[in-house]
Amino acid sequence: MLFADDVVLVDESRAGVNRKLELWRRTLESKGFRLSRTKTEYMMCDFSATRHEGGDVSLDGQVVVQKDTFRYLGSVLQKDGNIDEDVRHRISAGWLKWRQASGILCDKEGAIKAKRQIL
Repeated sequence: MLFADDVVLVDESRAGVNRKLELWRRTLESKGFRLSRTKTEYMMCDFSATRHEGGDVSLDGQVVVQKDTFRYLGSVLQKDGNIDEDVRHRISAGWLKWRQASGILCDKEGAIKAKRQIL
């Protein structure tokens, strides 16, 4: 049995999300898979203060639950745009590794063999 836990559909409107969700459902079911109606959820990030649209996101006639946070690939995304502490830690760790590697990579005197091992 195949499970796809983290799938994100993005659109600028609920109607667009509904269209994409329906296309996703039909495509999966045509291949013999089922999209879980109970586990499917959505999060709306409203980056425009002027545009508010009503309505629900639905899957095959059933209303999909709206969440304020969404776990995707091990990180928690929030509808207000705040960055999760886990994401901050990953960014810091990435910069730390870059600073460690850049000393060797940018050194004109450094050995080519050592630079190749880093890359």
